Amino acid sequence: MLLFGTAGVPLSTKKRSTIEGVKRVRELGLDAMEIEFVRGVKMGKEMAEEVRKVAEENKVALTAHGPYYINLNSKEKAKVEKSKLNIYQTAVIAYIAGGTSITFHSGYYMDMKKEKVYEIVKENLKDVLKRLEEEGVKIWVRPELTGKPTQFGDLDELIRLSQELEGVLPCIDFAHLHARYNGKYNSIEEWREVLSKLEKGLGREVLKNMHIHMSGISYNEKGERNHLNLEDSDLRYKDLLKVWKEFKIEGVVISESPNIEGDALLLKEAFKRT
Repeated sequence: MLLFGTAGVPLSTKKRSTIEGVKRVRELGLDAMEIEFVRGVKMGKEMAEEVRKVAEENKVALTAHGPYYINLNSKEKAKVEKSKLNIYQTAVIAYIAGGTSITFHSGYYMDMKKEKVYEIVKENLKDVLKRLEEEGVKIWVRPELTGKPTQFGDLDELIRLSQELEGVLPCIDFAHLHARYNGKYNSIEEWREVLSKLEKGLGREVLKNMHIHMSGISYNEKGERNHLNLEDSDLRYKDLLKVWKEFKIEGVVISESPNIEGDALLLKEAFKRT
């Protein structure tokens, strides 16, 4: 089953809080919400427990997005340590809140060779995973497929990380994929290639446990510029939904469009009709 939800508290929520956001998601007829820790993980453990209760009562699946400033390949050790802490804290609070999956942008290449960056990101992520395992925090840790060629996180890198690190799977952002390659990955054939590559690299189980980001997107030769509503972009999302149906994928689809709940509902209804 695919669950559809919003990146953060729905815009139509009267009182802006995570708990009220979860309730609003259910009122809208959606199934999921991604908790957005944009400028740091500021939710405490007690509040996370309250969020868990409300999410369970309303049957809303939760994921979380780590703070936007994370760079596991920074040349400054303090920034790397802060990045690791941000991922760790996101995972801990999301786990307490009943979340099943977290995602984050891993970092930048910083004009270094991709293989060298891969090893650095892998080693730093391994430290985070070790700490989570020691503390009994069981949650999927998912580096996100990023929207610019200067950012670490292409499909091959994420599959390889997932093969080499226990507890890691990719978060597939189809808008980022489209923007990263300046308009490619916008056809049934290309999306079949993506899902086939995932299945070949990580097994059928990865397609049964997807964490997906969706939105429209503006881009140029340097990749992502900004997110758009689906109907205002050139992303052929209806064809993408056909490929999801064909591959029988399951998991969570999070709308990151400016009209987050509008596009989440659009996707859910369109998927039903596909």
